[in-house]
Amino acid sequence: MNRRKLIYIAVLTLVIAFMDITGIPSVFFVNIQIADIEPIYFTLMINFLIIGAIAFLFLRMLCPEWELGLSGKGLIDGLKKYGIIGVVVAIAGFIAFYVGLSPFDRQPSIEKVFIEGIVYYVGVAIIEELYVRGLLLNLIEKMFVKSKNSTLIAVVLSAVIFGAGHIFGVLNQPLLVIVSKVIWTVGMGIFFGMVYKKTGNLWLPIMIHFLINVCALPYCFSSINGYADLTLYIIIPVYIILGIYSFMELKKEA
Repeated sequence: MNRRKLIYIAVLTLVIAFMDITGIPSVFFVNIQIADIEPIYFTLMINFLIIGAIAFLFLRMLCPEWELGLSGKGLIDGLKKYGIIGVVVAIAGFIAFYVGLSPFDRQPSIEKVFIEGIVYYVGVAIIEELYVRGLLLNLIEKMFVKSKNSTLIAVVLSAVIFGAGHIFGVLNQPLLVIVSKVIWTVGMGIFFGMVYKKTGNLWLPIMIHFLINVCALPYCFSSINGYADLTLYIIIPVYIILGIYSFMELKKEA
C-alpha cells in the first residue's frame, strides 16, 4: 500500500478517535430523554452511527483494498480457541463490579438496563475495535513492516494508545483508579490485538469486547460512578495475566 493510502488511514483513525472521545458532532444536537435513561447514551449511540457511516464511505471511496477482517473467516476457530478465555475474563469483571458496588441503591427501569447496559456496549465494541484494531493496529504494523516484530510492536503500541485513551473518562478519579484503568485496558488491548492477528477476524475481538463490557451491568443498579478498591484488586491481576499471556502468544511467532 502506498504512502498516500497510509496517510488516509491515519487521518481516518484520528478523526474517529476524536469523535469517539468527544461525542462530536452529536453532543451539539442530540438530547433524547426516555424513562430514566441518561440522555448522553443516546447522544453517543447516534454518534456511533455517524462514525460508522463516515468510516464506511471513507474506506469504500479512498481505501477499498484495506482489509478489516469483517468476514466469517477464522471466526469459528477463533471462538473455540479464545472464546472461553473471553467468558472467564468477563465473569471475573462482573464479580469485581458486583462486589465493589454492593449494596445496590438503584431500581432502574428495564429500558435503562437494556440501553445503558447492553445496546450502548454494542456500539462501543464495534467502533473501538474498528479504529483501534482494524485501522490503528494495521497501520502501525505496515509502518514497521520491515521489522520481524512488526505484529508484536503494532499490537502493543495500539494497546498502549487504547489504554491511554481511557484516561479521559477517569480524570476526576483518584490516581489509583487512573493507573488501574490504564493497566487493565492495555492488558485488554493486547488480548484483543492478539486475537485479531491470530485469527484475522475483527468480529471476534468485537464480540469478546462486547461481552467484557456488558459485564459492567451492575452499574445500572448503583449510583456509584467510580471503582471501589476491591474491584481494582480483583480486576487488575486478571488483566495483567491476560496481557502477559497474549504477549507470549504473539512472541511465539515474532
